[in-house]
Amino acid sequence: MRFRFTPAAIDTCAARRELLDLGAGGYVSFEGWVRDHNEGQEVMRLEYEAFQELAVKEGERIVAEALRRYPVKQALCIHRVGSLDLSAMAVWVGVSSAHRGEAFDACRFIIDEVKHRVPIWKKEHYRSGDSGWVNCERCAEPGHRHDPSHDHVHHGEPAVLAIQK
Repeated sequence: MRFRFTPAAIDTCAARRELLDLGAGGYVSFEGWVRDHNEGQEVMRLEYEAFQELAVKEGERIVAEALRRYPVKQALCIHRVGSLDLSAMAVWVGVSSAHRGEAFDACRFIIDEVKHRVPIWKKEHYRSGDSGWVNCERCAEPGHRHDPSHDHVHHGEPAVLAIQK
């Protein structure tokens, strides 16, 4: 499995070992951390939810696409779900390849596509006591199926959920 979710802290050493390849001369990784602010709000913690069955399928497609597009040896993406405190790692992407350039390109492609295409929702909890769902760019796009079991209100967006098949 090249894309997966975990409710626990991401073990980057174990993940890196999964990417070892005798033909690889380089390794690149990206870590996304919970920061203390967003759009002028002081963030205290985050919650991540995902439509896991669909999200894993789409995540697998993204990593497979990166492996086809770029001459890399191995690639892996792990995303957290559940409640995360400040500075916790929310997402990790790693790529091994013969040369560094391809590893950097594939790593960036994977994280950018995961952020854009995978049905993962982030709820920010603010110091003010308010909270809001953010970064669900696909949710308001036409042509996506509405799933009432995952309704949520987005900060500055209508309460609509998009599921991409």
